[in-house]
Amino acid sequence: MRTNSTFSTLFWVYSKRATNNQANIYVRITVNSKKVNISLKKKTDIDLWDSARQRVKGHSKEARVTNLYLDEVQSLLFSHYKELKLEHKTLSAQILKSRFLGEEKTEYSLVDLITFFNDKMSNKLSPKTLTHYRTSQNYVLSFLQKEYTENDRFLRDLDYKFVIGLEDYLRGYRPKHYQGKIGNNAVMKHIQRLRRMINLALDMDWIDKDPFVKFKAKLEKRERDFLTKKELNKIESLPLKIARLDIVRDLFIFSCYTGIAYIDIMTLTSKNIIEGIDSENWIMSNRAKTGTPFKIPILSKAQNIIEKYSSTTNENIRLLPKLSNQKLNSYLKEIADLCKIEKNLTFHMARHTFATTVTLSNGVPLETVSKLLGHTKLATTQIYARVIEQKVSDDMSLLRSKIEVQKATLTIVK
Repeated sequence: MRTNSTFSTLFWVYSKRATNNQANIYVRITVNSKKVNISLKKKTDIDLWDSARQRVKGHSKEARVTNLYLDEVQSLLFSHYKELKLEHKTLSAQILKSRFLGEEKTEYSLVDLITFFNDKMSNKLSPKTLTHYRTSQNYVLSFLQKEYTENDRFLRDLDYKFVIGLEDYLRGYRPKHYQGKIGNNAVMKHIQRLRRMINLALDMDWIDKDPFVKFKAKLEKRERDFLTKKELNKIESLPLKIARLDIVRDLFIFSCYTGIAYIDIMTLTSKNIIEGIDSENWIMSNRAKTGTPFKIPILSKAQNIIEKYSSTTNENIRLLPKLSNQKLNSYLKEIADLCKIEKNLTFHMARHTFATTVTLSNGVPLETVSKLLGHTKLATTQIYARVIEQKVSDDMSLLRSKIEVQKATLTIVK
């Protein structure tokens, strides 16, 4: 709680909304420069309102009754203000208003915040993002149980010690679906999600101090793995007699030549194949993650895979077979072993491969790759799409050739 808080009240009438010269009387509460208004459910003639005195003019019975009521309101608000200070409660204009109206909830807790956040964000965030938030929330509550043997905790009791304790807990935690501990960047993501929820609580005056004020998130820059041209060819040419691995290979290769993420591939139907500006077939849809549209010309290898699984022209039929992301990644490990590829092969690596080996290394401009991937910022594409060593080598060879030609031309001129 702030030790030097400021408090004031202002009574006023809403003259712009007056009806038959009668306007509602409001009181404005200001605490530490933040204001809220309360309608007092009383009206007065705007010509009889004294703005300087903040009272009704005259000595009529109506004026005396109204002014006495305003005196009582002012006294009650000041009394509630002193009570909140003495109780060492979170002090804000909104909380003071809630106490005056009898709507005050004495304390807000982590569970209150989690429930409120999930409810209010359900139509703003994608289902996948909400799932990530729920995972982070479960980790926070798990930490609370282990560290404090509590199922909930008041927001006012969250401090820097709580934040660094959570960080330490996450770094040592081993989820059941992981092979090891949570990585640094994943730890920072979980903490950042809690921070966003705490920021919401601060904006709503549910808490008056930020427990993250001294905390600095430390993200590690990671190189995104992708397949080289040689590794991609190994997977494409691998003889497969097992049907499930053949399907997994097809889905993976399709993503390598389109850059479409797993969740978006699983929702594609023949309806998403549309004639593009060049009169060729394109895949057009919106990314499930961001809602951003993407339009991708279909390369021949992707087209071959589409035709392999096309058994009908019904636009509601799925374009490619459906498999869970977990099974895909599990079966891809088998394919990597068969191809003697030592990288941790995941389905999302296909998207990185499209950005690097298939497009950038073949001279496709970064801006075009960004558009194909459905990114809204070029900086996002720069994380995925790196210029690989072979491209650097090719560019430098071209530069050497140009320099040699220039040198030969200068020699002839001399």
